[in-house]
Amino acid sequence: MNSETVAAPGATFNYAAHLLDLNAGRASKTAYIDDAGTLSYDELADGVRRVAAALLDAGLRREERVLLLMHDCNDWPVAFLGAMYAGVVPVAVNTLLPADDYQYMLQHSRAQAALVSNALLPVLRDAMQKGGHEVGKVIVSRADDALQQGEQAFADFVAAAKPLAQAAATSADDPGFWLYSSGSTGKPKGTVHTHANPYWTSELYGKGVLGITEDDVCFSAAKLFFAYGLGNALTFPLTVGATSVLLGGRPTPDVIYQRLVEHQPTLFFGAPTGYVAMLAYPDIPGNDKLALRLGVSAGEALPADLAQRFGERFGIDVIDGIGSTEMLHIYISNRPGEVRFGSSGYPVPGYDIELRGDDGLPVADGEIGDLYVRGPSAALMYWNNREKSRDTFQGEWTKSGDKYVHNEDGSYTCSGRSDDMLRVSGMYVSPFEVEATLVEHPAVLESAVIGKVDDDGLTKTKAFIVLAEGQQASAEDLQAFVKDRLAPHKYPRFVEFVDELPKTATGKIQRFRLREREAGA
Repeated sequence: MNSETVAAPGATFNYAAHLLDLNAGRASKTAYIDDAGTLSYDELADGVRRVAAALLDAGLRREERVLLLMHDCNDWPVAFLGAMYAGVVPVAVNTLLPADDYQYMLQHSRAQAALVSNALLPVLRDAMQKGGHEVGKVIVSRADDALQQGEQAFADFVAAAKPLAQAAATSADDPGFWLYSSGSTGKPKGTVHTHANPYWTSELYGKGVLGITEDDVCFSAAKLFFAYGLGNALTFPLTVGATSVLLGGRPTPDVIYQRLVEHQPTLFFGAPTGYVAMLAYPDIPGNDKLALRLGVSAGEALPADLAQRFGERFGIDVIDGIGSTEMLHIYISNRPGEVRFGSSGYPVPGYDIELRGDDGLPVADGEIGDLYVRGPSAALMYWNNREKSRDTFQGEWTKSGDKYVHNEDGSYTCSGRSDDMLRVSGMYVSPFEVEATLVEHPAVLESAVIGKVDDDGLTKTKAFIVLAEGQQASAEDLQAFVKDRLAPHKYPRFVEFVDELPKTATGKIQRFRLREREAGA
């Protein structure tokens, strides 16, 4: 399947209306299961149309933004799609940030309203009190009785509106929603996606790679405000009429297993650190209590040993892939029944890949290059950031910021983020390659590798190690283990044992935090 064989959206295309039309015959089927109850497809459609009408009644206009700061729950898809149905642009943001970040996002997006979980209302109030931008209305999901002036319970906001009969006549290329992409430095970047972009990821990856059907039950440890989680728990399942399980709190192993047993998901979406924690959990349920048919991993490259161990333990494939906020979801992926362990797999049909050197020219197979991707789900731009938009969105191509190698069999192997790559003895060293080797040692639970300047001013590799519970190993043991498996210049000259590694909310290791710590030592 490629983008030429998938029918493109028409000139007038509203993504929310598209999903409601697809599921018009599934009125009583369960669309969502959250911590408090269920939401049928009929209830979803009614809620979407009511939110759309309520936002317009509140004075919001086409293409104005509304902040969506909400824990995963049944109100989330209703709010997100309701805004899109009205032609209003939802700005879905990370629920784990401090007030200063929300202050910046409110000001940067010029959001005219905010949809927020009750538990997150205090940090939003704090952000608004810091000033910079006035928000006209705050709608509170699962509200208590302590609301202030300008705030309204989401349930009342929706119930008071008459369902909007006709969706906004948006086009496929109109701004549909924003997601904030934040690198290791600088302000978060408002990534502007169109109404058509989630259509393409659902057709090309959701159907084409996952083979998702209406019989599937999806459970994503990655939250809806992430591009990865948005596809897993909203766009893919709603495209085929499947059911999604939502989790409001942290996806700890005990909570994950509870939902895998109780709700019988068939598709599970996680990140490498989550899979590590799940395998280390002492009370893993038997496979006879689960209904899993496939595991999916993204966010950071999945070590071969971890993928094999998890797959063998549960009798399923775990397919790794790479995607990004800028491309909305995964564009290189392994396939069910066709897994090349240790690699990100093969280009998803509909996407083209190029690896380029520092001179901008293609590199040879087996050489490390900068990854560029071309496909129909690319974002329009970073809002109000021309410099970074030009650097990332280069004509038809999107610069990923990742280093990759193209293998002889057509697969691609991750060599890390461009800003994580090391030069040791004049040669590139991929931190991920060293980390993936270290975690093959039975005593190692997790590892992170950075560059450390030695007393001679030369860059050498340093490994931070989290040992598995009850295990012991010396630095010399681990160094010898890597020497036996990789080129001599790649083994970690320095080893430090730590209790935990710094990570993002998605479970990605923050190597820059380790570099900052090392620089300040």
